[in-house]
Amino acid sequence: MSKIKATGIESSEIKTTGINKMTTRQRIIDEALTLFSRRGYNGTSVKTIADAVGIKDSSIYKHFRSKREIIDAIADQMRQRIEKMSLEIGLPQEADAAFEYGCMSLGTLQDISRKAFLFYLQDDFMSRFWRLAGIEQYQNKEIYEIYRTIFFEQSIQYQTELFAEMIRQGAFRKADPEAMAISFYAPVFFLLSKYSDRPDETDEALRMLDRQIEEFCRVYKK
Repeated sequence: MSKIKATGIESSEIKTTGINKMTTRQRIIDEALTLFSRRGYNGTSVKTIADAVGIKDSSIYKHFRSKREIIDAIADQMRQRIEKMSLEIGLPQEADAAFEYGCMSLGTLQDISRKAFLFYLQDDFMSRFWRLAGIEQYQNKEIYEIYRTIFFEQSIQYQTELFAEMIRQGAFRKADPEAMAISFYAPVFFLLSKYSDRPDETDEALRMLDRQIEEFCRVYKK
């Protein structure tokens, strides 16, 4: 899927399995995202966020100067989660590791793709941001630009660099690496959109994903 560098949030803030383990800052981020995804950005006030966290609204400003800073922190956390996921499932972190990735068997490529797909499909933080982006895409250009940058521009850029290196090293046939990236990513994004909030149909989504990876490898892999 993608590997995106994150900044501005300590990794310890992501390891939150319960509300008691969250810092106040992290609770503000989490409750704000929930509210933004339900009411929209403009429909959520700083006071509403503070009430959800259980603090005074003035206390919000000890951690964030504005709602926009909270949105930026949400985006940084998404990058952190994506980077952590890519490390855990073995996605190449640098271009010079691309050959090993390209030489994997079809089954291994499908397994890695499944793990990344399930992360994007089932991660609650990601799901809430996707709902927020859906609400705001025609109302708040700044929020939609964050969504577009992370899930389109940076994803395609990463995959373009990955495929270019795999072509250079001979693991894939010669082709336009950006076109390859789009060819790979577009159907995956379509499946994520189609099966979002449909947990009973996850197995069907994974079968379709496997077929997509197999067809992609048939076309491009040596």
